Amino acid sequence: MRYLLVALTFQLAPAAGQDFARLRERMVREEIEARGVRSPEALAAMRAVPRHLFVPPEFRSGAYEDRPLPIGYGQTISEPTIVGLMTELLVPRRSHRALEIGTGSGYQAAVLSGLVKQVYTIEIIEALANAARARLESLDYSNVAVRAGDGYRGWPEAAPFDRIILTSAPPEVPRALVDQLKPVRETCRASRAVSIRSGPHRTR
Repeated sequence: MRYLLVALTFQLAPAAGQDFARLRERMVREEIEARGVRSPEALAAMRAVPRHLFVPPEFRSGAYEDRPLPIGYGQTISEPTIVGLMTELLVPRRSHRALEIGTGSGYQAAVLSGLVKQVYTIEIIEALANAARARLESLDYSNVAVRAGDGYRGWPEAAPFDRIILTSAPPEVPRALVDQLKPVRETCRASRAVSIRSGPHRTR
């Protein structure tokens, strides 16, 4: 068996003088944990990543509300509960190398970076990929590699991967991604988390 997680995965006032650490803690406690995410590791990762730095400045006042927010090019950063759920379902381990399809702002990759050895993430929109790379580097997420390209082809030269997470929902899982998963010997149940969003390469 192998692990492959698939997901599909308002204008706000500027955030002046907000206590983001307090808002982030409340988000985790009152939204993510309250809605069923139980993994201590996933919850700790969500507490550690400053979501307000992964959204445009004009939307930062709502960064810790449980809602998607625009990040440009018709794309959004997913609501925190979806990110938390996907992270938990992935069952990441410190020794793992993970591939993410749909980088978006880089938020999901940042959450995963503290839970796995290495994150590889692919974004089809080059401008978003470049912005996410610069953001992740500036925040010292040194174990995240970002590439612009067609994520459904995977990252063959870095394969095999212990985990693959898709932030879009293709009609079927691309064969190239299945082929890049590392087989595991232990019996396990593959997980799929699907939201109501549709369309190619929706990002988070």
